[in-house]
Formats: sequence, structure tokens, C-alpha cells
Amino acid sequence: MKIYYQKYRRLINILILAFTFIFLLQVVYYLYDQYETKRIIKELAKQGEVKVPEPVLLFNLPMDSFNIVPGQIRSGQNLSDILLTKGIPMTKIDEISKKSILTFDLRKMKINNPFYFFMSKNQPAKVEYFIYEINPVDYVVYDLSDSLRIYREKKPIVTQIKTASGVITSSLWNTLEAQALDPNLALSLNDIYQWSIDFYGLQKGDKFRVVFEENFVYGKSIGIGRIFAAQFLHSKENFYAFRFTQDNEDSYFDDKGKSLKKAFLKAPLKFNRISSQFSNSRFHPVLKIYRPHHGIDYAAPTGTPVVSIGDGAVVAKAYQAAGGGNYLKIKHNSAYTTSYMHLSKYADGISSGVRVRQGQVVGYVGSTGLASGPHLDFRVFLNGDPVNPLKVKSPPTEPIMEKNMKSYTIHCDSMMTKLVAIKNF
Repeated sequence: MKIYYQKYRRLINILILAFTFIFLLQVVYYLYDQYETKRIIKELAKQGEVKVPEPVLLFNLPMDSFNIVPGQIRSGQNLSDILLTKGIPMTKIDEISKKSILTFDLRKMKINNPFYFFMSKNQPAKVEYFIYEINPVDYVVYDLSDSLRIYREKKPIVTQIKTASGVITSSLWNTLEAQALDPNLALSLNDIYQWSIDFYGLQKGDKFRVVFEENFVYGKSIGIGRIFAAQFLHSKENFYAFRFTQDNEDSYFDDKGKSLKKAFLKAPLKFNRISSQFSNSRFHPVLKIYRPHHGIDYAAPTGTPVVSIGDGAVVAKAYQAAGGGNYLKIKHNSAYTTSYMHLSKYADGISSGVRVRQGQVVGYVGSTGLASGPHLDFRVFLNGDPVNPLKVKSPPTEPIMEKNMKSYTIHCDSMMTKLVAIKNF
């Protein structure tokens, strides 16, 4: 029996050694295979044949390393309300509030702005980071993973050069919306052309084309950037605008190098309609008599901002019992003076003798004095005599300087080529 046991024990030992050897060979082969695979991938990556995938980041943090819980600021909600929902103690919240002052004022958190909890995957109840979006680009990070750290960052902005064109059927805004273009492009164009085109007076059949920037964050548009070139065909007349830097200042000039900025704006407010024209004999809606109306009435809601059409000084601020209500008079130069009547109130800081700049808010539309409804009675005086505001020819400001004309011509020709290449005009 003993001999039998010894005989088979030797066989069993041999089998154990054989299996152990085979297992060790498999382990060595596996480790060698892993090493070779990584070496080959790295080598191919250096040659540009294989791209090693980058981790997907959100707020510069690897998304796959956290459980992300999004949210939005609700009415009446503050940071304490938000953090308490994740079990963060009041002592920590107090520390966060005090330390945040130097980076972000928590009182400025806005309703509907997004926030995010980055939760630990190993400890699902633990908050590693809290992130609040200040606006579509800026955000503040509260690093709670170890010692408290608070910092601000910006999302990466991708800028694309785009073109657009269209034919006006009702308004520029509607034309842009019909093409799924950012309607704020209309506001940018209005800022450029406000000295030469009344955008409330656009006519059916007017055309435009434009070269501009649009900014994107994570593929989502966050707004219009610079406009490089534009052409407006308004009342059968072409109005060009080319962005150009002169004396370290960006401005817009036409195809002849003249500045689009004029001494006066076309209108002192954004109005709904012209309710009364310049006239030597107009039927007064309140007095029910015919008398001269030496101004333009712009119908607009009460509180609509009224701006000065040019640089100047306030020479009168008073209440005109005879009919004008709250009014202002601004002297622009030795020849021109303007007046703004029926104001509901004046802008802060406006008083007699104060200097104002073109486009500065000086008051707000109202119906004070003899008025049948809210509107602005706007008047222009040339050497003391009333003139029709709609017919005032405003001289341009500084044109392209002679020393810059050659480079401007080259730039203008280049931009003109881009405009001409835009279809549907």
C-alpha cells in the first residue's frame, strides 16, 4: 500500500509542477502582450496613425471620473439652500461664503442660471466640486475635494466667420429669424448704421448682406461678435460698412473711406412709429386747433430711453406749462440745438450745464404737458430756427486718413470680394 502511494504521489507532484509551469508561462505571455500592445500604440500615435482618445472634459474636469448632478437656481434660492440638499454642513457653507467674496459675490447668483454637483464615484454622497455658471462663458469652481479652493475660469470660445443675406419683407428682425439667424445681428447692424439708416423705416424689397463673427461654446451659439463688412440696399441706395482700425481705434467706413459715424444720430430713441410730422399747420389732438408743429412726434411706450443725438451741453431743463411738459434743450455747437419734450423723467445726473455724449440717455418717454399719449416731441434748431429733423444732413466725422488710404483700399477690396460672393442678394 505504501509503495502504491509513493508511486502515485510522485506522479501527482510531476503534474502539479507541469500545471504550475504552464500557468507561469501564460502569465508571462499576458504581461508581455500587454507591454507590446501599449508600446505599439504609443509608437503609432507618435507616427500619427493612431489617436489616443482624450478624456471628455466638462469645466476642465474629466466627466467619467464623477457622477454629475445638474440644477438651476430657483426663485428665492441661495447657496445655503443648494448645498444643504447634499448634506454639506452649515460650518462648511459659512466658510465657503466668506472665502467666496474675493472670487465671486454670491449675492449675484441669478435665477435660472445652471449649477453642477460633481459627486465622487467611490463615495456617492460626497461632493467633490460645486460649479456655478455666471454667464455662458464664465463660471466659478468650488473645490470641496480636500481643503477648500475657489477659482474662476472661462469656457473655451470657438469663433466662426459667417455670412448672411436677405430681402426685407416686414422687418430686419423677422428676415433674420426666418433664416434661423441670430436676431441680435439686427441690433449689431443697427449700431453700425444708426447714423445713416432708420431701421424702423426699412422698406419691403430692401436688401442686405454681411460678413460677421459668431461665437460658440461647446457647439452652442453665445452671440454675435465683430461685423467685418456689410452692404445695405435701402431706398435703391447702397450703404457699405467696412471695419477698419485707425489710430488704434476700430470704426466703420464706407466704400469711399468716409466714416459711418456722423455728428448726429438719425433718431433719439427706438420708437414704434412717427405719430406726427414736421408741419407749419397741424391739428393739435388736445387743443383741437390748427397751429405749427415744428418737430417730429415719435410714439413709444412710457419709460423708453431717450438719447442725445450728438455731443453737447444741456442748456435748459424745466417743466413747460404751455404744453411741452418735462423738457430738455441741448446745444451741440454754434449752429445746432435740439429739444426733447413730454419726458416722464430725466436720466440721473442730467441738469443744466452738464456735458452729454452722443447716444447718452438723457430722459425717458412720457406724456407730461399737453399730450394725448406717451411720445417724444423732438425738435432741431439751426441758428435758432426750427428745421425738419428728418431732413437734417449730418456731416461725417474723421474719414480714413491719407496715410492709411492705401491699406484701407486693399482691405476694402478684399472685403468687397467677400460680400459679392454671398448669394441671395
